[in-house]
Amino acid sequence: MSDDEADPELLEMLRKSLGISSGEDGLARTTGVLEDAEYIYNNSIDVAIDMRGTQAAASLVHSQMLERGYSTQTWSEHELHPKSKDERTVNFIFTVDLLNFSFWSEISGDERFCVEYRGRRWTGYWSLVAALQRALDEDIPITTPSFWIDSKDLTQARLRHIFRSATDGQIPLLVERLDCLQEAGRVLEANYDSSILSLIESANKTAGSLVNLLARDFPCFRDEHRFEGKKVRFLKRAQIFVADLWAAFNGEGYGEFMDIHELTMFADYRVPQILHTLGVLIYSPPLENHIRALRLIEPGDSREVQLRGCSIWAVELLRREILKRCSDMGVNSVLIDFFLYDLAKEREKEGMEAVPHHRTRSIWY
Repeated sequence: MSDDEADPELLEMLRKSLGISSGEDGLARTTGVLEDAEYIYNNSIDVAIDMRGTQAAASLVHSQMLERGYSTQTWSEHELHPKSKDERTVNFIFTVDLLNFSFWSEISGDERFCVEYRGRRWTGYWSLVAALQRALDEDIPITTPSFWIDSKDLTQARLRHIFRSATDGQIPLLVERLDCLQEAGRVLEANYDSSILSLIESANKTAGSLVNLLARDFPCFRDEHRFEGKKVRFLKRAQIFVADLWAAFNGEGYGEFMDIHELTMFADYRVPQILHTLGVLIYSPPLENHIRALRLIEPGDSREVQLRGCSIWAVELLRREILKRCSDMGVNSVLIDFFLYDLAKEREKEGMEAVPHHRTRSIWY
């Protein structure tokens, strides 16, 4: 070893001291997302966390989760989510989370993009799930990785057909969704024999490792940005893939992860909105005015990074506050995120939002 090479034993000792030790494959078992969120919070000037609001929200979330019996079972109870505990469900979840981004519409009301399926019209995230289920019903193998890389099978025109709308509104970022599918298909073919199960097995039941594998091997999952001179990680869709597996399989089989607590909330545009509504997040007047005016915030903009990072840290504080009240509840950031997302959609339906969600158009969320 030359003088300018790092001592691998010293590096591993340093990793362990920082809580980022690696497995036998050399892959870090922690994601660093929570630490980066705390850094963003500590350096944020446009978004703050109200501690009294956090305590009040923790009381509400705690009582509502108990009252509703919120658990991993809640995921499978939705009529559009798959019910089988097999490879088909794994493939379905991976496809969903490849494409799980940017559903907000610039068109309001009944003219926005929606998918008609099973006698109903579905919008937002559910429009994606409905479109995939409809495609499978039509014998289009949209959840099969080998299908994604055959240019004759999956064209832009065919994907547009899969996501055809019941209105004149179209799904945003169609080309980017096609790119994500094709990229993922190539990576899976090259590294995992076109098998999502092989990808999952490579992580050895470790949530942090699976998130890091996705971020390492799939550029479209590499949700990393710069803030105040530092690279920060959010990894929203990589984390939600692991969380959806855990929920769909009720923590067993393909959804068994010994460290599900490693996951944070999934930094999007809906959870910051409900955290603001609940009095947890506070926006600076310029930022709040910008959001209320429905003006775009570019991906990677400092304000957008603050919104996402402070949301992650706020949910961590909510989790800690809930555990103070009920230490044996077994709550984690995943379940809190699922609950807050559902609550945000309920408040939206009832017209009870305190502020619109921020508008950023990107593949990251």
